[in-house]
Amino acid sequence: MESWVGWLGAAHLWVRAFHIIFVIFWMAGMFMLPRYLVYQHPTLPGSPEEALWTTRIARLRKIIVGPAMVIVWALGLALAFNLGFAGNGWLWVKLAIVFLFSGFHGWIVGVSKTMARGERPVSERGLRMLNELPSLVTIIVVLLAVLRPF
Repeated sequence: MESWVGWLGAAHLWVRAFHIIFVIFWMAGMFMLPRYLVYQHPTLPGSPEEALWTTRIARLRKIIVGPAMVIVWALGLALAFNLGFAGNGWLWVKLAIVFLFSGFHGWIVGVSKTMARGERPVSERGLRMLNELPSLVTIIVVLLAVLRPF
């Protein structure tokens, strides 16, 4: 059994639990967002069908993806500072990957807003390929957090 000290004290396990819960919410949304864009891509700009996809995507961003990312970062940083950065190379790599993934998050949100204006800045094939990125990030981050290889 791990013994946790630090400024979080006994709250550490609660913070970790909620961090994991909101990671699941964020990743679920990030699995959905590129997929929704794939479905929106072939619709005719200005059509009722495109308007439905635009509304669905905006709700996904505002209700799930955006808030979950903010909470993940807040709780994750609390855990990182509680754990300490010294001697935890895996944590630095994990933070770098999550930072880059947050950049992807911002970029794909921008793509969704551009598509809502009727433009198609990324091909449907490109969106299908980008849809795989959340899976790759999930695998790497979970392995780093569980195995702590360095």
